[in-house]
Amino acid sequence: MRDFACSHCGQQLAFENSVCLSCGSPIAYSLTDRNLIVVGDTDGVVDADTFRMCANLHTARCNWLVDADDPSDLCASCRLTRTRPSDDDAEAMEAYADTEDAKRRLVVELTELDLPITGRAEDPTGGLTFDLLSSRFSPVVTGHEDGVITIDLAEGDDVHREQLRVSMDEPYRTLLGHVRHETGHYYFTVLVDDPEKLKRFRELFGDPDTDYQAAIDRHYSEGAPTGWEDDYVSSYATMHPAEDWAETFAHYLHIRDTIDTAAAFGFAPAGATLDRSQPGPAGFDRLIELWLPLVWSLNMINRSMGHTDLYPFVLPGPVLEKLEFVHELCTATA
Repeated sequence: MRDFACSHCGQQLAFENSVCLSCGSPIAYSLTDRNLIVVGDTDGVVDADTFRMCANLHTARCNWLVDADDPSDLCASCRLTRTRPSDDDAEAMEAYADTEDAKRRLVVELTELDLPITGRAEDPTGGLTFDLLSSRFSPVVTGHEDGVITIDLAEGDDVHREQLRVSMDEPYRTLLGHVRHETGHYYFTVLVDDPEKLKRFRELFGDPDTDYQAAIDRHYSEGAPTGWEDDYVSSYATMHPAEDWAETFAHYLHIRDTIDTAAAFGFAPAGATLDRSQPGPAGFDRLIELWLPLVWSLNMINRSMGHTDLYPFVLPGPVLEKLEFVHELCTATA
């Protein structure tokens, strides 16, 4: 993520800002420019007659721009949401807004990587879409099926999410992590799209057609196999090749975005940013060369504040091979 500033007064801005807290100027995010800009600026940065704010400004705290001639009142991120809570469910609506915050970060990174984002309007049967549902009154299972990503909005509650993290013995559990992981399932169908790629996938991850229900039953009855740390990025990744892929894809996005943000704030070389990313093996080697000392220092900073590690994971050789495969597929068009 970039380091943003108000073009009117120079005040630093966060990605989520819709108003400059210094000069009061209305702020909006342009996905085209990858920048926060002043709407109706006296210098004409954005013409309010040409652009308008997303209709979800208040319901989802969305600060993104929509072209004035766009038939939809929703921005590129909000259009991906198919189902959301009722307006009168205040608790669910707050969690919905938090989830949309995470999804906007996801969409920016996918756009930076030039990955295709095909919604349901373009592909009614397999396009990417999100059902953001509350489990307050009925069960909701977070997951992916045929392009539909379902997120249990209870994950937006810190206490609920932490209880699940502890009960499932997970070192890390966040909304952003969920949307990255589930989107990874979708991009398997998009990126592993020919026999050669599928062959390489099988070599690294295993057979994606392995019985999924049997894998779930085995994982939750027996747990991860002994020594899983030598080959997998997380214990959950051991459950099934599809979950190993989704976990690896999510970690690739974690790494890319963290390095990108660190570069924006001067903690990593400027060449590390996504808009100057390097494809191929050399690009991946450079990514890991930047990541390892950066994440070590971030973990030590967290410990200095009495927190657990920011990135409580180890990347052994087999995991690096899997990450490199994801890198090759994600940067193929770079």
